[in-house]
Amino acid sequence: MDSTERPRGPHLEWTVVDSPIGPLLLAATPEGLVQVGFHASPDTVAPLVARLGAAPWRPAPGEEVLLAEPIRQLDAYFAGELRRFELPLDWRLSSGFNRQVLRELDRSVPYGSVVGYGELAARVGQPRAAQAVGAAMGSNPLPLVVACHRVVENGGGIGGFGGGVETKRALLALEGVLPQPLF
Repeated sequence: MDSTERPRGPHLEWTVVDSPIGPLLLAATPEGLVQVGFHASPDTVAPLVARLGAAPWRPAPGEEVLLAEPIRQLDAYFAGELRRFELPLDWRLSSGFNRQVLRELDRSVPYGSVVGYGELAARVGQPRAAQAVGAAMGSNPLPLVVACHRVVENGGGIGGFGGGVETKRALLALEGVLPQPLF
């Protein structure tokens, strides 16, 4: 099947889009956005497709159906015009404690603010689970949209990030939390 034929069976639409922080893999099912991946290339979709057990379909640029709104909102976010994503999300790649933490992050940490790993752990009723919160951030299938870049070390350090620390700094600068890099 070539990439323009619509598959039979479970549907997964995907594309790679350019952004100020590099190419992003976006994937959606009829339930909602299911994956945002950093440092993307067309072949990075293979592991995602295997995890979802879906038939991938990559529409021609500009012909995205499930991804049109996520692409529009990401463009608006990077242009400084969007402070909260309003998208249906497909949470199938996250479960248990990780999903609980990610949903709390999405609900309670708005644009332009940060929260410590320990504080987020306390918000979900597990005050001693700061390291587990870090693991949940690392497993986030929807970074940017569920803004794990807003979670920092309790002592003031920036902490880690799946897209790289420089990407985290750039996103926090975009949101006004950190100064813009000098170069």
